[in-house]
Amino acid sequence: MKRVQGVYIARKKNGDVYYRASITHKCKHISLGSYSNEKSAGLAYDTAVAILRENCYKIEDYKDRYALSFDKWIVLINLRDNGIYFKNPIYLRKKYFLYYFNQKIFFKFDVDDLFYYSEHKIMKRGGHLFVSDYGMQVNILSRYGIKNFAVAGRDYRFVNGDSTDYRYGNIEIVNPYYGVTKSFMKGLPVYTAKLHINGDYIIGRYSSEKEAAIAYNKAVHIMKSKGFTKDYPLNYIDGLDEIDYALLYNKVRISKKIREYTIFPA
Repeated sequence: MKRVQGVYIARKKNGDVYYRASITHKCKHISLGSYSNEKSAGLAYDTAVAILRENCYKIEDYKDRYALSFDKWIVLINLRDNGIYFKNPIYLRKKYFLYYFNQKIFFKFDVDDLFYYSEHKIMKRGGHLFVSDYGMQVNILSRYGIKNFAVAGRDYRFVNGDSTDYRYGNIEIVNPYYGVTKSFMKGLPVYTAKLHINGDYIIGRYSSEKEAAIAYNKAVHIMKSKGFTKDYPLNYIDGLDEIDYALLYNKVRISKKIREYTIFPA
């Protein structure tokens, strides 16, 4: 039964009462959240009305006392300012958008990603940002071709130094392959392939990253043939057909430590 404007009474499965607040704006019905008491639900509704009718509220004005969640605060201000509703905390800017992870952290994305992030909520676990996609945790870096175990500053970098700026022009992939790092010797690029066994083992150093990536694959195959059961990811090499891949695979040299490694030393 409706108690006050924008507030509805509801019951949990165990019979406990709670209150739901919602608002309709330009024919769009928007849920504002669930509350343990009618007063908080009413305050959330009144705040939502004030946000949509007035321009006095800004993103940085958010306070817990308004009863609305911060996500809903962003959703409503964006709807007011830009006329578009998103279920996730997105605020549109010219040519890009902001995704508010919380009050202190927001990420910048190109408009090309707007549809994706309007439907996928960003979460964080173990220091990694991910979304749930078809029931799987998908690292947001994978959209840039960056591997799950890539390290910022070594395998990829933010060009302007801002690690919250995920616009495509701001992300540079330094090492696109597993087990490969790039360095310079006498001004020339050198690609080192490593394999982690019980510590990092150097597979070799190569003049091209494709050679280093293939050497890594070859080292994985060698370890598998020795009965090593660790599930190493393999590199997919762009731009090489099967013949060219096989030629490089047979050509690359692997360090003696890898070739002679034994799982159970004599």
